[in-house]
Amino acid sequence: MTSTARLLAIVLIGLALLLSVVPGPASAAPGPAAEDDEGGTEKLRRDLDKATAGYNNARAKAQASQKRRAALINQIAGAEKRITVLEEQVQELSAAAYRRGLPDPATAMANSRSLPDLIGNVGLVDSLTRQRTKTLDDLVDTRADLVAARRGVDAELAKQRTEEKTMRRRRDDAERALAAAKVGGQKSGGFTSDGENRDVPAATGNGSPAAPEKKTTRKKTRKATAAPRRGDGSYGSEGCSQDDPTSGGCLTPRTLHALQQTKAAGFTRYVHCFRQASFGEHPKGRACDFAAAPGGFGGAATGGDRAYGNRLAAWFVDNADRLGVLYVIWYRQIWLPGSGWRAYQRGGDPSSAHTNHVHLSVQ
Repeated sequence: MTSTARLLAIVLIGLALLLSVVPGPASAAPGPAAEDDEGGTEKLRRDLDKATAGYNNARAKAQASQKRRAALINQIAGAEKRITVLEEQVQELSAAAYRRGLPDPATAMANSRSLPDLIGNVGLVDSLTRQRTKTLDDLVDTRADLVAARRGVDAELAKQRTEEKTMRRRRDDAERALAAAKVGGQKSGGFTSDGENRDVPAATGNGSPAAPEKKTTRKKTRKATAAPRRGDGSYGSEGCSQDDPTSGGCLTPRTLHALQQTKAAGFTRYVHCFRQASFGEHPKGRACDFAAAPGGFGGAATGGDRAYGNRLAAWFVDNADRLGVLYVIWYRQIWLPGSGWRAYQRGGDPSSAHTNHVHLSVQ
């Protein structure tokens, strides 16, 4: 190789090395307005997660305070009855002592004519004294318990009102998030457990209510078993630690519990939970898509398939508190705790419009 060729080769190698360390244009990351494959946006999912989880936890804490307050009120009623009984006993003992001219032990001994008489007099004095002292002590303690219980009722009522304010704020946050994402957000009819849909024009997107499915007589669907909670009644954060039986991914314990309870209630058609995505609950193991058709996701559900989806969506709502539901999406509608069913008109294909599957997101 000539010197000129060697020089040219060195220059080319140098340029190649230089280009290899110069950063190229960054790939476009999904921004706040980017849509996922189910018609939502990153910001909407994030806002709904925060708002509805906050609502659920505040509601649980409010319910726990209400329950503790009810227990304290029962305790107060019991203490008041106990105080009435003890006051009557004190009066009876005082009257008995007065009638008998209750002496002190030394006087009782001096006035005793015999040993049996002495034992009887001293025993009576001791018995009445101890009984009266115990009754007075019980009365003092019960009155103290009553005061503490009344203070506890006031404290729990204050906690309950604080959490109820949080619930209202979080509910409003969720509704604002829907409006900002331009997915509708108007009140809609929802669905019934017997397979009917109660769509209103805002939810159907075609200007007229959808025809209700034909009613059929069905067995009462079983209620879900409640998922474990924290001591204050709220749901704690969970990681994606359980194997997902519907995919090769993972689920949180609460999502797996919801999946198992759904199947136990008789909803056994095709379902897929975990999947890789840029955002949303699916990659966190906190969401499942339940197909309306037995064979999987297809076109928009009609007839019996739609009735199946209606029943499933209604069952999720009926058991939302037991399962820790964040929201349910089905047939252009979304259910949020505190807000109920709202219009959700994002995307035209069956998956984005949720007309071929019921989406469940769990806290």
